[in-house]
Amino acid sequence: MKLGRRLILCALSIALLLSVVCFVKAQSFTLEQVTSSPFPSELTVAKRGDKVAWAFDAEGKRNVWIAEGPSWASRQLTHYDSDDGQELSDMVFSPSGNAIAYVRGQGKNPAGEYPNPTTDPAGTKQEVWIIDVRTGRTTKMGEGNGPGFNSVGDQVVWIREGHFWTAPVIGGKERKLFEMRGNVGGPQWSPDGSQLAFTSTRGDHSFISIFDTRANRLRFLSPSVDRDVAPRWSPDGKRIAFIRLFNITDTFSNDRDRLQPWAIWIADAQSGEAKQIWRSGDQDNDSYPGQGGSDFWQWVAGNRLLFPSEKDGWMHLYSISVDGGALTALTPGEFEVENVALPPDKSFVVFSTNKNDVDRRHLWRVSVDGGAPQQITSGESIEMYPAVFDNGRQIAFFHSTARDPFLPFTASIGGSNMKPLAPQALPRDFPSAKLIVPEQVIFKAADGLEIHGQLFRPANASGKLPALVFMHGGPPRQMLLGWHYLYYYHNSYAMNQYLASRGYTVLSVNYRSGIGYGRAFRLAQHRGARGASEYQDVVAGAKYLRSRDDVDQKRIGLWGGSYGGYLTALGLARNSDIFAAGVDFHGVHDWSLRVAGLPLPIEAPERARLARESSPISSVDKWKSPVLLIHGDDDRNVEFAQTVNLVRRLRANGVYFEELIFPDEIHDLLLHKDWVRAYHASVEFFDKHLK
Repeated sequence: MKLGRRLILCALSIALLLSVVCFVKAQSFTLEQVTSSPFPSELTVAKRGDKVAWAFDAEGKRNVWIAEGPSWASRQLTHYDSDDGQELSDMVFSPSGNAIAYVRGQGKNPAGEYPNPTTDPAGTKQEVWIIDVRTGRTTKMGEGNGPGFNSVGDQVVWIREGHFWTAPVIGGKERKLFEMRGNVGGPQWSPDGSQLAFTSTRGDHSFISIFDTRANRLRFLSPSVDRDVAPRWSPDGKRIAFIRLFNITDTFSNDRDRLQPWAIWIADAQSGEAKQIWRSGDQDNDSYPGQGGSDFWQWVAGNRLLFPSEKDGWMHLYSISVDGGALTALTPGEFEVENVALPPDKSFVVFSTNKNDVDRRHLWRVSVDGGAPQQITSGESIEMYPAVFDNGRQIAFFHSTARDPFLPFTASIGGSNMKPLAPQALPRDFPSAKLIVPEQVIFKAADGLEIHGQLFRPANASGKLPALVFMHGGPPRQMLLGWHYLYYYHNSYAMNQYLASRGYTVLSVNYRSGIGYGRAFRLAQHRGARGASEYQDVVAGAKYLRSRDDVDQKRIGLWGGSYGGYLTALGLARNSDIFAAGVDFHGVHDWSLRVAGLPLPIEAPERARLARESSPISSVDKWKSPVLLIHGDDDRNVEFAQTVNLVRRLRANGVYFEELIFPDEIHDLLLHKDWVRAYHASVEFFDKHLK
């Protein structure tokens, strides 16, 4: 009997193994394939509306692409052909549309060093370049970022070390535009191109200043002790609107953020005299919406101003007459606006939002003077970063689905005639057909808060599978039911698809403190260093997985990067009884070492104590499960010392860990090969400990 039972068990084990092998073979694609799609960014349109340009990052090879009317056939303009870690950003057309300025490389760290993950002895720099759209000729302008053209288009102005620099478009000697105290930013040329308005930041205050290129003189607009930002010219060039952020007593506590009241001011561009036309309230929701706020802030048609606010608890658009008066709510409802675009006449605004589809993004439009918003795109897709061209008749945008990664598209302003601009850029062996469609799941945390997630369940799988909880970083992020519009999470989505193809059930958790679900959710009480309230959402995700019949309760792991790395480490430290293994990408492990937004610990010991109690390091003595730690030692977001100090504690406690360290890499890994290497190491680690 015992022998027969053993033979039966052996046969069942072999059958199960064969079924898993067959499943993996049927679903198989490589990590290299699923991370091979080019990631688009920097979508921009020419002033004349006859050209659309964007950047593609194709496995680390970053290049400028363009499509021109009337055929809108796309072509690659630059030809950088190696995974060299040089980011491509800040793209802008010249007024004629015949040239594009762009930036290669990233800025310096606090030690004054440029990132150099390739360890090239020659080093790297952040430089402004110009490319001639007709000939493809490139010209280096100089070190810096934030380029822009004057109205004639014969000069380029950019920022380096807090000052404006300029040079002729055709090439020539660069020169500093003028000398000034403080750091400059937010440049805006007057309609006639003779004057440059900008923010002059000076520590605890900032001014709006104007440089007159003809008179070679500087002047200030209604200077005060407050922080004035984001100047915007009127169409006739006679007035400037700007935002005034009031300097107030620090009201930061462990349960709320600093209240930031603000106001809209209008100044006479010549005399500098200004008046306030609107002021926010003094409640938390009235605070200035800093993240992306300046992108929404525009002088629009009908002498109105378009601006964002979370005054009703959601990120929305409003408009107001430049003479003051009542606000017009343009996008009311329980949804959020994320990015906007205007036609040349600025009579309406196109915006990306999760209206009526909370875990996706679609495009809508609304008149700047009010009315019912009209939906442009819909369905099981995601549309982001709109740009309006062809005199307001067409839009360009980035589009994805659950299986199809982001690519640039165009459509009519009503949403019809949607076409991809560069379908040929997607590699032929990209495994779209083999990818799964994640399911929306909703579960409740211990305190009753409703949490959304995306479940990646292996297709045709049977039996109890190992499972993983994934947490995004930020934390002001939202993972979606499809390919993500940010490069970091484009990669994470590819990784979750690959893990599912390897037989893991993956739950991506949109924990509190993320975007998409309102301001109260984003600024949840006791979050992060204030008490780690979002950790209960991670535990709720694990409990949801444990409740499923197709998940092995003893084989649940977790992974994430940055803030997601913090939550990964917190899960392993507090609940090794739930989480059997974890992969921690550059996570925060001790908030008290450097508590963002809080005074130094010596000045506020109670805050420092709470910050440490909210950190993985405070529970490290309970940490039993194995962990893989991944970090670049030139990280500008999370100090490398966070991982150094954690390793010391893990060693002292005899906890098994592995490490993958990237010399000279930054937070958002610059080399594509480093992403692939890190993900391969993660899969191998989970296979070792969960399979």
